[in-house]
Amino acid sequence: MWRRASGLARNRWGIRRLSSVLRRHVVDEGDWSYASEWWDPSSEGHTVFSKLSSHGNGIVSVAAHPASTPSVGQWLMTEKWLQHRYAGMYPELNQKDCQFKVLGYQWRVLKFNDDTHQSAVKVMAACRPSDPGSLILMQQSHCLAVPYVKSMVSVGLTALAASSFDLIHAVIGKKSMNILCIGHGGGTIPLFLASKIKVVVEASVQAMGFPSFDQTQQFIWDETLKSRISIHVSDVYDYIKKDPNIYDIVFVDAYDGDDIFPCKLWDINGDFLPHLANRVHPVHGTVVVNLHSDSDVPTRGDGDDSTLLFQSLLPLGKYVRKVCSAYKGHFGEAFTVAVPWLCNITLVACKGKNFDRKDIVSGQLASKSNLVEALLNLKFSCLNYVKSGLMVVK
Repeated sequence: MWRRASGLARNRWGIRRLSSVLRRHVVDEGDWSYASEWWDPSSEGHTVFSKLSSHGNGIVSVAAHPASTPSVGQWLMTEKWLQHRYAGMYPELNQKDCQFKVLGYQWRVLKFNDDTHQSAVKVMAACRPSDPGSLILMQQSHCLAVPYVKSMVSVGLTALAASSFDLIHAVIGKKSMNILCIGHGGGTIPLFLASKIKVVVEASVQAMGFPSFDQTQQFIWDETLKSRISIHVSDVYDYIKKDPNIYDIVFVDAYDGDDIFPCKLWDINGDFLPHLANRVHPVHGTVVVNLHSDSDVPTRGDGDDSTLLFQSLLPLGKYVRKVCSAYKGHFGEAFTVAVPWLCNITLVACKGKNFDRKDIVSGQLASKSNLVEALLNLKFSCLNYVKSGLMVVK
C-alpha cells in the first residue's frame, strides 16, 4: 500500500516527474515508466471484482488496465512454454489439445473503498483454442510494479545477507529459509520470493492471478510451490501468538481500508511486538515494514526533482518516529530508507548488531546489494533502493 507524493514537482496525476529516466532502454516490466498504464485517475480501468470485505476494510475492488508489455511478438515463446508444461502434466492428450493462445496482459490494481491503492500486479490471460472455456489467469511473479515493494525486497534481503544469513545456499536450495508476510494484498511479495528462493513462505487471493492451486491450473506453477506457500486468514496477533515457527525475515504491509497502520502492530507497550520479536531468529532475524510518510520531500525549486529520487531524505514525522522507535526497542537495531517516487518509508528492524551507525549500515548494505541483485536476477538496481535516503533510527 502506498501514498502519493504531495508538495512535489508532479505531473497531472500526482507523481513526481520521471524526466530523462523515461528515455533509457527499459528491461524491467515493472519499471516506474509504465506506471501511467495503471495509476492514472483519468482512467479508472475496468472493474473485474468488487465485494464488501468481511474483515472491516470496506469495499474491496480490483480494476484491470491494459499492459503494453510483453509485446505480441514475445507471446509465442510463452505459448510454447505453456504447451510444454501442459503436455508434461497430461501426456495422454494429443498435441492439438495441448496448444495454448495468449489472450493478453493486464495490470490488476487492488483498492479499498475505491481510494486506497493496496497493490498492483501484472497478469497474463491464456486459453486452449480447443477449449475456449479453459481460461487461466497467471500473475507475473517477476514483475514488481510498485516502488515500495521493490524497496522492501531489496533492503530487507540485503540487510538479512549483511546479518550473516547464508542467502546463497537458500537461493540454490541447500538451506531452508522461513519467511512470514503479514498482509498479502495481491500476493506480490510471497509469490516473488517463492519464485526466486527455495523457501517455506507463510503468507496471508481471486482476481489478482495468485495461484489457487486448482488442479486444472497447477501446471503453470512450479510443482513445489504449493508446499512452499501457506495462506492463513487470521488476526495477526492470534497467529503470531500461536505460531511455533522461527522466521529469518518478516515483511509487514498491513494498512487497513482506512489507510491506517493498526496501532496494535506498533504499540511499544502492546503484546504484538514482543511476540513477533520471539518469532524471528535471534542472530539474523530481520523485519521489514512498509510505512506511509507523514512528511513530504522538498523540491529543488526548478521543477525537476528527478536527481533526488534515489537520494532524498524523507523526514520522519511524529507518527512514523513512534513506529520506528517501537520496532527498534524490541529488535535492537533499526534504520529507514525513503521509497523513490512515493511518500513511503521502508523500516528495517534487525536482531543483528551491525546497524547502529549510518556509515556502518551504508557500507554493510552496499557490500551485499550486488549479491542480492545477482542471486535473484533482479531487473532493477538493488543498490539504488538500499541507499535511498538512509537514516539510522536513534
